Amino acid sequence: MCIRDSSATNRDLKKEIEQGNFREDLYYRLSVFQIHLPPLRERKEDIEILARTFIRLFSNKLGKQVEGMTPEFLTALKAADWRGNIRELRNVIERSLIVCEGEGLDVADLPLDIQNAHYEQSDETSPGSFELSAMERRHIARVLEYTKGNKTEAARLLKIGLTTLYRKIEEYGI
Repeated sequence: MCIRDSSATNRDLKKEIEQGNFREDLYYRLSVFQIHLPPLRERKEDIEILARTFIRLFSNKLGKQVEGMTPEFLTALKAADWRGNIRELRNVIERSLIVCEGEGLDVADLPLDIQNAHYEQSDETSPGSFELSAMERRHIARVLEYTKGNKTEAARLLKIGLTTLYRKIEEYGI
């Protein structure tokens, strides 16, 4: 009988042994074959293929006909830091597909922190980047994030009526 084991860690086990946090004998039992996989933020070229794979996976799972992503969506993904590596990318794609209403993922489908980082880093001069509605949508989304979803407080801070806020939330798909 042959039993194989694979394990992964983001820690330097040799340093952990030196510090007395990991057993040396266990290290040598597990360390038959090592593969170093850099974090996603160090291999941005993998993001597109991973994103396309997750789009197909979650489109089927959610029963949606989402065919792909806009170039801006991909640019925003590549600009993100991905501290949670592939697991974080997977969650972002799933969340984007849940809120997506079109046939392709766009920047507006991304979580607000990634959207905001994209717009702050972007020096786009495309016609869409000058639209007042895009800026208004981002601002309302930021205020809602600040108020932790409290629409009454958001309307007060925005100095608009609550019914106007609800209308804009519906209009922008926030």
